[in-house]
Amino acid sequence: MSQVQEKKDSDRGERRRRPREEEEVWVPKTILGQKVASGQITSLEEIIESGDRIQEAGIIKKLLPDLKTEVVDVGIIQKMTSNGQSTRFKAIVAAGNGNGWLGVGQGKSKQMRIAIEKANNQAYLNVSPIKLGCGSWECRCDQKHSVPFKVRGKGGSVTIEILPAPRGLGLVAGGKIKRLLELAGLKDAWTTAYGSTTTMNSTSKALLECLRQTFSHG
Repeated sequence: MSQVQEKKDSDRGERRRRPREEEEVWVPKTILGQKVASGQITSLEEIIESGDRIQEAGIIKKLLPDLKTEVVDVGIIQKMTSNGQSTRFKAIVAAGNGNGWLGVGQGKSKQMRIAIEKANNQAYLNVSPIKLGCGSWECRCDQKHSVPFKVRGKGGSVTIEILPAPRGLGLVAGGKIKRLLELAGLKDAWTTAYGSTTTMNSTSKALLECLRQTFSHG
């Protein structure tokens, strides 16, 4: 057999093995995780009502399989140390299913890939329920397309207000804020933001706090 043929066979074998190596099998490490994996707990609402703390991203992935993650923002952190200039990457990731669940996480690392992985994991752990409804006096329908009432949230120097809007208006919001609202499941809403909204860390925290109030106050 020629060296070229051997290399081709080796490449085919590598391609066959690669997908298996990339598959992640979740092994529960907590009692709550074991209950979810065994089927004793079948919904995230059960965990929220019991007040148990979720410490594994695998729990969220198991109970909300339709959850999608999206990188919202990436940046570089540079600072001077005794050994010279230190450079790290920062990533913000949002996780939502477009139907009443949203989480936002942040990760930092010397490698961009690891920073995104950390942010991804944190976003799963921060997933919160959002109560959708129609709080607009102009609409008054029974569909879940907006927020049920006016909500206000603060994160750092940023404050965000979300007001119910009539069906068909769409999302009146900036690019990244609009995308977060879409991941949460909102289709129509007015938004007002105060402060430095270019700082996505504060903006995402303010928005998540805003949306959490629809559930806690509803």
